[in-house]
Amino acid sequence: MGVNLTPIIMRKPMSLESFSGMSFAVDANQMLYQFLALIRKPDGTFFTDPKGNVTSHLIGFAFRITRLVCDYNMRFIFVFDGKPPLLKLRELDERRMRREKALAEWRLALKEGRLAEAFSKAVSSTRLTNAMVEDTKTLLFAMGFPFIEAPSDAEAQAALIVQKGDAYAVAGRDYDTLLYGSPRLVRNLAVRSTEFLPSKGYSKVLKPELIEMEEALSRLGITREQLIDIAMLVGTDFNEGVKGIGPKKALQLIKKHGRIENIPRSILKPPDNYEEVRRVFLHPEVKERYDVKHTGLDEERLVRFLYVEKGFSKERVVKLIERLRRFYRSIGEDADLKRWLQ
Repeated sequence: MGVNLTPIIMRKPMSLESFSGMSFAVDANQMLYQFLALIRKPDGTFFTDPKGNVTSHLIGFAFRITRLVCDYNMRFIFVFDGKPPLLKLRELDERRMRREKALAEWRLALKEGRLAEAFSKAVSSTRLTNAMVEDTKTLLFAMGFPFIEAPSDAEAQAALIVQKGDAYAVAGRDYDTLLYGSPRLVRNLAVRSTEFLPSKGYSKVLKPELIEMEEALSRLGITREQLIDIAMLVGTDFNEGVKGIGPKKALQLIKKHGRIENIPRSILKPPDNYEEVRRVFLHPEVKERYDVKHTGLDEERLVRFLYVEKGFSKERVVKLIERLRRFYRSIGEDADLKRWLQ
């Protein structure tokens, strides 16, 4: 879910064209959830292959991501979550319970013919399976796009990739990557980015935003360590926030007292595990050595996976491969499309 820092973090509205030629590190699991939530039929059910396996996420990666790559000359390094930090298990448990509740409500709404409500509940019930993750990796490998399996939190690994200069920014919606130390975050990076609001039953169009960490901290007059303390007061994936404390109030308290432990107990009781959470953000488990090179388009594998196994139409697969061929020609590679589609 991520921490809510929107009220205090300065965000610059940007155009997609302004990011042409740049590389981005992406939390692949987070992107999977977004595609699974929004790429659905009107009644909230997923798109599936002939065997009933979900393909909504593959549509997103195959046709939405490649538009950014081929039409806007962007590059992506996808990072998959590893083993979650122990502190995150409580949050994951709560998410599972919320999904189960939403799933039951979706089935009831669908049975009673309330399609708008059914779609809303379906979005809230989105569940990511190991099979979906593995299918996504198969697709990325066939397209030749680099991906990394993080030892733990993907956002921490993505932040490191940007710190080391292997990507311009992290592309994602959550602010957590700033807490992990990413110099830049680009939110809503999509040809048409939307956010479905289940409580209101409609999607809101979102425009790309750039957050530059150094500039944001300077404007607030705080350090990264203090931003982490602010996040802990508000609530993160690793701890519950302090009741009644939002981002603006937390900012005031940290600017006045410096650190969580300096805030008088008469004002608030700090989160029990704040020292552990602080360590998670400042010293996350990451992989220092990784490969971010494109491996090249494997047309035979892509046709076999999307057309033969997943039931995508030949026309869509041809269009995708032709799009990818243009991309690889632009970086000095080529392939023979026809022999795989005879």
